[in-house]
Amino acid sequence: MRLPSYVSAALLALVLAVSGITSAIAFEQQKFDSASFKAAQAANKSIVVDIWASWCPTCKAQHVVLDSLATKPEYAQVVVFQVDFDNQKDAVKYFNARQQSTLIAFKGDKETTRLIGETGATPIQDLLNSSLKN
Repeated sequence: MRLPSYVSAALLALVLAVSGITSAIAFEQQKFDSASFKAAQAANKSIVVDIWASWCPTCKAQHVVLDSLATKPEYAQVVVFQVDFDNQKDAVKYFNARQQSTLIAFKGDKETTRLIGETGATPIQDLLNSSLKN
């Protein structure tokens, strides 16, 4: 007898929960601060700066995509710095961001890609990939 797919998915989730296996978030996400950002650059890390606003529907759509990509192991080394567009004006100015929903990728101190208002999974994945290249 074959179980319906929703029953199979529920059983798998139950087995994983009982066994302690969960899908971990791969990204390191943190609120932007200049010292941590500069240290990540000096360490030649893969960095994404996420300039967002709590009231922004485009930012929310970007976060859905980022959250879906965050569990992929290939992005485990990416550090995401979140800049609050409304409350971190100095950082917004530092990154020369004209609006919220701006995503900026860096490899070390080199900017590799910038997206403004983009919510598509492929361009956001391409942005993450650009931060991984040496």
